[in-house]
Amino acid sequence: MRKLVVTENISVDGVIDAAGDWFTPAGADSDVDQSDLEATVGEHMDGADGVLFGRVTFEQMRSYWPRQTDDTTGVSDYLNRVTKYVASSTLEEPGWAHTQVLRGALGDEIATLKAGAGKAIVATGSVRLMPDLVATGLVDEYRLFVYPVVLGRGARLFAEATSVGRLRLVENRAFRSGVVLSRYVPA
Repeated sequence: MRKLVVTENISVDGVIDAAGDWFTPAGADSDVDQSDLEATVGEHMDGADGVLFGRVTFEQMRSYWPRQTDDTTGVSDYLNRVTKYVASSTLEEPGWAHTQVLRGALGDEIATLKAGAGKAIVATGSVRLMPDLVATGLVDEYRLFVYPVVLGRGARLFAEATSVGRLRLVENRAFRSGVVLSRYVPA
């Protein structure tokens, strides 16, 4: 059975909305050595062969990553190679190889994917999809890359959650950049 892992870049106050310029992706120009963060992201990519997006995030990723020819982080190669799942009732033609559009009820679609063979499926970004995904109760792990910034407003991962319940911390790792990875599983 496959795991469903929610991976989010998140502010200290819980915002996942990437609007504004509050986080620097691993591998981006930075004054701080991010090789430790990049290595961890690489480990996570090795453990997953599927990525789940909402339509808006998928379209943003599709317009950027396939065109990167000098990406030294491996993210571009990874995203071009793995199966991308898009939860959308409106997306007609994905336009990116190895993409499957999920048009049915989200819980049913996720349960079917998890029942199949393969490595983990990572859900990331997708501000509008996340509340629905969390509500399915099918998330096996939350990987939160907490950035040292307080935004005060914006979409939050658990803003509408009513059924997550208790979580158990399984890892807490600080990086040179000040980012902290906190991994949680349902208790």
